[in-house]
Amino acid sequence: MSPIHIVQQGEHLSSIAEQYGLADYRILWNHPQNRQLREQRGNPNVLYPGDEVYIPERADKEQDCQTERRHTFEKAQRIPRLRLVLKDFTDRPLSNLKCELQVEGETYDLTTNQDGMIEHVVPPSAKDGLLTARNVRGEVVMQMPLKIGDLDPVEEQTGWQARLKNLGYDAGLGGEGGPEILRAAVEEFQRDQRLQVDGNCGPQTQAKLKQVHGC
Repeated sequence: MSPIHIVQQGEHLSSIAEQYGLADYRILWNHPQNRQLREQRGNPNVLYPGDEVYIPERADKEQDCQTERRHTFEKAQRIPRLRLVLKDFTDRPLSNLKCELQVEGETYDLTTNQDGMIEHVVPPSAKDGLLTARNVRGEVVMQMPLKIGDLDPVEEQTGWQARLKNLGYDAGLGGEGGPEILRAAVEEFQRDQRLQVDGNCGPQTQAKLKQVHGC
């Protein structure tokens, strides 16, 4: 009987697929037994602790080959990509900014594009990273620790709170602040997006937050 995997904090479908020796997260995401998960979450990279993922049995693949010859087989693997967009406090993209991305002991030199985006492949098992941005004089202007795969769904308080903080709002996180600080952050976001300002992160505010954040 195929197992049911219970999602832990920081897991996403690519990391789960790798745990079970599957080269492509879509094997899980598109499986009929995971339809409810797919409809509920809508994004394989944004799961929530306690979600259940059906793990199908791996199927053997046969390939015809000529005898007495040497053959090389390459494993086809879908590798996840980390995308980040950097903006200033006026919401303008920080383009052509030199960045260093550290993930799993490797350092990558990147430059933001005209939209302020950097993008790079990361191992499916990667959990932590560090982004350092420097100005033209080589001075550090931003240093941000990264928790890869740690973003919760926007419907959960931890999810919309993290998105607010990623967008530069003082929303508190991990025990920081209190209800008043979080409510003030929601109100500020609602004013900036011309929404009804009530301090409650309901469905309309969540949808807008997801749109502005990008996921």
